[in-house]
Formats: sequence, structure tokens, C-alpha cells
Amino acid sequence: MDGCFSAEEAVTVQRALRRSLGLGPEAFPLEAFVGMIGDEIEQFRAAGRSDAEIAETIRSSIGRDVSVADLRRLHTPRT
Repeated sequence: MDGCFSAEEAVTVQRALRRSLGLGPEAFPLEAFVGMIGDEIEQFRAAGRSDAEIAETIRSSIGRDVSVADLRRLHTPRT
């Protein structure tokens, strides 16, 4: 094993630990959520993809809407 763990593995273990403690899913405010996916937002933009495509990918992945305006407000490109 190379000592690296995927985000999916971390989420799976977190869910199992929280479930074993009788806790519900962890929830994050919109600002934190957008921050968590910030690297991927930058990669999408660098690949020439629009913020509308990012918003649609979020919606189709989790069934929740994040507006283009919120993406632009909460995630500005790093310089």
C-alpha cells in the first residue's frame, strides 16, 4: 500500500465512524462546501469549462443546486 487514501475512502470511514457513534451525516455550510471542491472548480475552469457546467455537475451528482452566482462569489481564482 502506498500510504495514500482516496477522498471516497475517507468519506466511507467517516460515515462508518459516525454511524457507530449514532451520529447523523456531517453537514457543511455552502461556503465550506465550495471551499472543499475548490481545486476541482479551478481545474474545470482551466479546462475551459463554464461555471454553469460546474453548477450542473454539482446538481446532477448530488441533486442539490449551487448557483453560478454563488460559485463566482465563493470561489475566486487563485493568482
